[in-house]
Amino acid sequence: MPRAAPVCELVPCIVVSVLSVSNCLFCCHLPVCVCEWSDWIDMTYPDGSDRNSGDYETFENIWKNNPSWECAKVENISCRAEKFPNIPIADLGQKVECSVDVGLICNNKDQQLGGMIPMPICLNYEISVCCTPNRPECLPTPSTTSTTISTASSTTSSVSPPVSTTTPTSTSGETSSSTTPTTTTTTTT
Repeated sequence: MPRAAPVCELVPCIVVSVLSVSNCLFCCHLPVCVCEWSDWIDMTYPDGSDRNSGDYETFENIWKNNPSWECAKVENISCRAEKFPNIPIADLGQKVECSVDVGLICNNKDQQLGGMIPMPICLNYEISVCCTPNRPECLPTPSTTSTTISTASSTTSSVSPPVSTTTPTSTSGETSSSTTPTTTTTTTT
């Protein structure tokens, strides 16, 4: 989606060009819409006694538990095990989804014995996300959909020919005549 038109931030500056140097009071600098990293987020804890449980650090759960959390768009994500923060999750031997689309999902039923974990349950994970700032100039421009409904119409026109009437008079030998103007009727449905 295209982004909204940038809004200038006025800051003091000196403009130097090839032709001249000017001391302007303010210059227009376009805002930077670089994603910002969050603190580590840990909303759920896996239940080791339930094979249908797991660890779900999803964006849906974050918004559900923290409605004030603002993230216009997740640009990047980092996932780690709480107890092993310096070990890449790929090296932990667990099946884990860590994506900018959903967040982190780890299901107990998908885990195997072995590796660094002595039991087939999910570790407790946490995520940090890099979010686009929730400012109008950084948000996508909403797309508009235009619908045109066309209906068939018919037009009927009728033209009546002029009507002439001549009436003879007996006393003076003169005749009078009158003409009725043409009538046009147009009907549109």
